[in-house]
Amino acid sequence: MRESDATALPRLVVFGEALTDLMRTGDSTWHSVPGGACWNVARVASTLGAPTGWGGSVGEDLFGQRILALSREAGLDARFWQVVRRSPLLALVHQLDPPQYFFVGESDLGFDAALLPDGWQQACEFAHFGCISLVRQPLGARLLALAELLHAAGVPVSFDPNCRNLMDADYPPLFERMATLADTIKVSDEDLRHIYPALATVDALDRVHALAPRATVLYTRGADGMTAYAPDGGVFEQPAFKVAVADTVGAGDACIGGFLASRLQRPDAGLPAHVRFAAAAAAAACTRPGAHAPGRSEVDALLAANPVQG
Repeated sequence: MRESDATALPRLVVFGEALTDLMRTGDSTWHSVPGGACWNVARVASTLGAPTGWGGSVGEDLFGQRILALSREAGLDARFWQVVRRSPLLALVHQLDPPQYFFVGESDLGFDAALLPDGWQQACEFAHFGCISLVRQPLGARLLALAELLHAAGVPVSFDPNCRNLMDADYPPLFERMATLADTIKVSDEDLRHIYPALATVDALDRVHALAPRATVLYTRGADGMTAYAPDGGVFEQPAFKVAVADTVGAGDACIGGFLASRLQRPDAGLPAHVRFAAAAAAAACTRPGAHAPGRSEVDALLAANPVQG
């Protein structure tokens, strides 16, 4: 079942999971928070003003309805999400520090790209993939095939591995396959250690560059900022913006969502400007608890308060 509207087709489509985090707050109490890395990316990009579709599915339940309510609030294109008769995808976070969690449910597995609106591929200027959706079968195989199809058609692919505990020793070949398809790769220091535990950071990054020589690579390090590597060999360092941090949930998703929104809205701005905008989006996401999708005014305020020096 799909909803529809009459708006133009989106320029960015994000494929992958939406879920609900059930966080244990006491011996017998839990707190629910809508999330999911791919859905977070889509919501951020849309909230920042980029016409965005989220290609994913939720169940016919209270968790799914909350995700859809927030999707509407963010302005996501309703023709791209799907509602299926499957149990809700939940991440049960039974320990917060260090995080311990496991996944139950299968509402994400019901997504069918064949049901997307006619002409969406021709309108799509960026397609984003990542996180657990690529390793939850049979969805993962279908999304990989879709990424390959889009890449072959000349649609730029964005990829953020956003590693979770489902990515086991079999994951590196999948990461490398997705990297070869990508125009943009966002990878964190934690991701690199997870994917290439035996390699030093410089060697792991060299391997990523060798796999994707034509990709822009964003290497993020949390509070230590990020480094952007351009396809022409240029390197740009971006410090993290200083903010009062409520938590860092969804900061990485806001980073890549902000980067893609900036590239779509300001195609001639240049890599340093796009990366700076992405860093401001990530920082703004940290100012509120949960996976906050910052608005354009929040990001612009941070940029104005931290002018480029020199």
